[in-house]
Amino acid sequence: MGSSDDVFPGPTLADFEAARAVVSQVIDVTPMESSRSLSEVLGSDVWLKCENLQRTGSYKIRGAYNRLVHLSDEDKARGVVAASAGNHAQGVAFAARELGIRSTIFMPVGVALPKLSATKEYGADVELSGNVVDETLSAAAAFADETGAVFIHPFDHLDVVTGQGTLGLEILEQRPDVDTIIVPIGGGGLISGVASAVKQKSAELGRTVRIIGVQASNAAAYPTSLINGEPTQIQILPTIADGIAVSKPGVLNFEIIRDVVDEVITVDEDDIARALLVLLERAKLVVEPAGAVGIAAILAGKVQHSGTTVAILSGGNIDPLVMERIISHGLAASERYLKLRIPLPDRPGQLARTAEIIADSNANVVEVLHTRHGSGMQISEVELELHIETRGPEHAELVIHNLREAGYNPRQDF
Repeated sequence: MGSSDDVFPGPTLADFEAARAVVSQVIDVTPMESSRSLSEVLGSDVWLKCENLQRTGSYKIRGAYNRLVHLSDEDKARGVVAASAGNHAQGVAFAARELGIRSTIFMPVGVALPKLSATKEYGADVELSGNVVDETLSAAAAFADETGAVFIHPFDHLDVVTGQGTLGLEILEQRPDVDTIIVPIGGGGLISGVASAVKQKSAELGRTVRIIGVQASNAAAYPTSLINGEPTQIQILPTIADGIAVSKPGVLNFEIIRDVVDEVITVDEDDIARALLVLLERAKLVVEPAGAVGIAAILAGKVQHSGTTVAILSGGNIDPLVMERIISHGLAASERYLKLRIPLPDRPGQLARTAEIIADSNANVVEVLHTRHGSGMQISEVELELHIETRGPEHAELVIHNLREAGYNPRQDF
């Protein structure tokens, strides 16, 4: 990957600059925030490009608007149809409303209520179909065939790629000294646009910028496809990063990524959950899991020697209920949420005594389950299940040590 050839595939730099003039009519120039904590982890300056603060909550509005603007009057009259779990849906619905085009959006049956409500509020007709995005895409394509509506692909189209690439030009203006840009990858619309625009513009300026793509390991179609030399269908496993859970790369996207992206890496579910927690606590930013994979890569030590680094936070559309679960998971992954099972003699005062030991260790019990029923327990025993907040791995070890010193036998439940 990372061709040294001066001929870049896909849109030209002039295409990207023209698209920027178009999308500037509707987008916000999102903030570029420095992160001291992540800079310390990486050992070089880290900046966060906050597309989670973009209108509609993600970068998708760029590609959607650029695509719809270039439709013919005849196509606009036919209306548009799209399929998405959330961000592309909102981008297309918003762009269609701004341009006076009727839009129909297909969304999975289990789509989060906030994403469903937002898409309807932008004026789209919403149809729920399929349990996964691939099934929803098929339903949308069938609708296009039946009605003549124009299908707006979420990533595999030249106008979409060109619109997304305007983000790359924005980054170069805000951080002219950038050495590395880290980009989430699903189907490849964002990174193919950003990489192509940045490589062309930086070459014009006599600079070289490294582009790193990041996928969730449970939905990583690009590593396999790059090895095979062609877009390859994979089986997606469950992932919290549903916004980038795409089973097969786009054809145009793959060609660009193969030639101009320097590296593609993967991060696991715990990495992503930790990243969301860090962004909340340290950067005070709400980011969806798919938008946080670049931060996960930094925290997991998978990005090195990168110089001045910009990580794109691609979206912030997350259901509060999902956020609650991910925070809990992130706390556990960071060993700040300890779950212990402790067998106790069935006599008064034992619960109070264990609670006192934990309190004296400066930890906080947030949940207690007290039962006399469990496999392997003696008739004279009870078992406590304790959920405890700690300050990290060393503090968790201290809590366990103090309980053992007091004669208890705590077992950590992962």
